[in-house]
Amino acid sequence: MPSPPKKKKKDEGRTHLSGCARCEGYYKIDVKEKAVYNHGAMSSLDDGEDPANKVKTTAQSNREARSNQRRLLTSFGEADFTSDLLKFNQLKFRKKQLKFARSRIHDWGLFALEPIAADEMVIEYVGQMVRPLVADMREKKYTSLGVGSSYLFKVDVDGIIDATRCGNLARFINHSCNPNCYAKIITVEGLKKIVIYSKSDPSNTNEEII
Repeated sequence: MPSPPKKKKKDEGRTHLSGCARCEGYYKIDVKEKAVYNHGAMSSLDDGEDPANKVKTTAQSNREARSNQRRLLTSFGEADFTSDLLKFNQLKFRKKQLKFARSRIHDWGLFALEPIAADEMVIEYVGQMVRPLVADMREKKYTSLGVGSSYLFKVDVDGIIDATRCGNLARFINHSCNPNCYAKIITVEGLKKIVIYSKSDPSNTNEEII
């Protein structure tokens, strides 16, 4: 049985005075006219919310999400809290606002853009997992190339994370004899990950993570 003929869309294009679109040059499309075929433009046009209110709304949503997360973890109990699934969700959820800038300790450092309470996850130390033998070879190579800082972080006897050329902001954390954070190794879906947590004293805004 043959398929029914498809209905053609009605062409609602602009009428050109010369009869040819190529001869007319450039048309400046009005925002409302563009919104006819771009629903996103119309939604942003109708949204007259002040940017400051948007920031406040986002912050409030984040607080509510954190509160819901804490209630969820509490409902699971202490035993289930250590499960890999909850750790993985927590690792993705508890991201903090951070930046790297010049440090008084050494070259560049990692700084908090928001207050961080005690025992909260600050950031995951991301890099390439390599064997100790490969890490030793790379360390010698980096030294010969003049790489002044070491971004090798030992996970266990079988693995080391190399963040020299493949990492995130955590690679800018400097060493200190009086740290405000500590590293913790957790297992997520069978993979060991290095996570940086804040210590007992809350980290203030613009405080360096050490």
